Amino acid sequence: MASPSLQLRQTNRALRSTNWLRASQRCTQFGPVREYSTEKERKTLRDQLPETGLRPFQTQLWDSTYQRIQRERKERAKYSAFQKFADNSANRTVAFIAATATALYVGYYIGGLRAPPPAPITSTTPLDEVRPLDHDTRPFTLQAAWAQFVELIGEEHVITAPGELESHGGSSWSTHPALPNEIPFVVLKPETTEQVSEIMKICHARHIPTTSFSGGTSLEGHFTSTRGGVCIDFSRMGKILQLHADDLDVVVQPGVGWEGLNEELAKSGLFFPPDPGPGAQIGGMIGTGCSGTNSYRYGTMKDWVLSLTVVLADGTIVKTRQRPRKSSAGYDLTRLFIGSEGTLGLVTEATLKLIPRAEQESVAVASFPTVKAAAEAAVGVIKAGIPVAAVEIMDDVQMKCINDAGMTTKVWKEIPTLLFKFASTKTAVKEHISLTKAIANSCGSKSFEFARTKEEATELWSARKESLWSVIAQSSEEGHRVWTTDVAVPISKLAQIIEETQADIKASGLLGTILGHVGDGNFHSIILYNSSSAKEQKLVEDIVRKMVYRAIEMEGTATGEHGVGLVKRKYLDKELGPNTVDLMRRVKLAFDPLCLLNPDKVVAVEHSADMLTQALSNLKRG
Repeated sequence: MASPSLQLRQTNRALRSTNWLRASQRCTQFGPVREYSTEKERKTLRDQLPETGLRPFQTQLWDSTYQRIQRERKERAKYSAFQKFADNSANRTVAFIAATATALYVGYYIGGLRAPPPAPITSTTPLDEVRPLDHDTRPFTLQAAWAQFVELIGEEHVITAPGELESHGGSSWSTHPALPNEIPFVVLKPETTEQVSEIMKICHARHIPTTSFSGGTSLEGHFTSTRGGVCIDFSRMGKILQLHADDLDVVVQPGVGWEGLNEELAKSGLFFPPDPGPGAQIGGMIGTGCSGTNSYRYGTMKDWVLSLTVVLADGTIVKTRQRPRKSSAGYDLTRLFIGSEGTLGLVTEATLKLIPRAEQESVAVASFPTVKAAAEAAVGVIKAGIPVAAVEIMDDVQMKCINDAGMTTKVWKEIPTLLFKFASTKTAVKEHISLTKAIANSCGSKSFEFARTKEEATELWSARKESLWSVIAQSSEEGHRVWTTDVAVPISKLAQIIEETQADIKASGLLGTILGHVGDGNFHSIILYNSSSAKEQKLVEDIVRKMVYRAIEMEGTATGEHGVGLVKRKYLDKELGPNTVDLMRRVKLAFDPLCLLNPDKVVAVEHSADMLTQALSNLKRG
């Protein structure tokens, strides 16, 4: 029998085995038996376990911990792989977005080079904001257009003869002598509005600049082809289309001359008052907003145009108004085109106002000791309210030129002279002459004579109409040119500016004359100079510059009726201010975005340096 101590030890061992078994059974309820140790350790543990084959709880705990650690390692490896994939995908996405953005930007930039500029949001356009001109005067472009013009109006009306091209690029009496490259490639002579429209459609599609030519008597470089291209001559569009005698208006084409028009109107007892230089035609008269000797009583060209048919730069045909004497229907586009010098559109028809011809017309001539005295007499007649049709002044040099040229049958006193024109009833004309004579005598008149017949009136007035040609006739040397210019001032300032300008001319030593429409404060100067002499060129430029600046400082204008053209353009800023000129430029660009119509006239559309570059480029292109 075992000792008590031995029995106690056996009992305790049995109890521990039983507790171990129960603990192991509780662990197996939550999952399979797990291995953790090495094979040697497992064998040792199996040998120590009871016959039940169950493992100790500590072993299962080790196995569980090992499995958890392994599982966490796998999850971390899986997450690491996913993160690497995600990073690569993000990089690819970023690269794709960057490449797409770059492609879009490059495409936008390249497209922007050809796309039209954004619409301006300001009311004016300074010169610096004008895009470079995109004219195309390359030979093959012009030759291709030539074939289209021939098909449109016939080869006989598509002129390329050198003499014709030169005469349509400038004139000997223009203040801007055309440079060798400033002549058109071709002169076109259309016959209808529709043909003019088709010509402009061709020029617009090919970006070919154009100038218009109607009479060619303008003086400030108006029809000079500064960009080459095409000249549209309206000489074949010289018809009187409709005469509405009962309505006192007439519809004409631009090639109608004012002198021929008045001869035709005289058959119906009618009269068209504006009377600029001989040879002027309606199209050019509208373009420059001219007036002439009758402007004191009858006003200027803008007062005698009711409506216009105009071809725009892209070939669109518009009519500005109907025929009534008055209308408040929208913007006054008629007056906007008058004086625009062909820079906004090409006039192809004009409806003109007429008046009945006066019962009696007469002319009186008075001579004075000084220009100032003559000017004061003219102002005196105006202030007295005498309704003279015209009052003109010519200085002593002008009267001498007329005598020397022998262009009239009469020999004139070579002193300052006033010419008056009267038009009214016989009784009224007689009274007006008497009142005028009294005022002339009070201003120191040296002589006063008036015409008693129509022939005498024509003879006396011819002195005024031959003034320009009589000065040109004084030229005896090769290279001599005339600089003909005009300004206008309030009539109270007229005597002063004439006297000061005459003093400048005499001080220069050049031959120059003073004449003009003193009834409305407008006078002209005709100066003869040698264009090949740099000294004389500078002298005449200084005289004109002083004359213009004086007029502007007297609240006058750089041009009363000649227009701006190329020569007077530089004075507009001083006269009107930069903002006004910038507004004019905006109007130009609104009507003619490509600047095809008579470019460089009235307002600049490109800096002078750019113009020179373009001119040299044209010369290189041949």
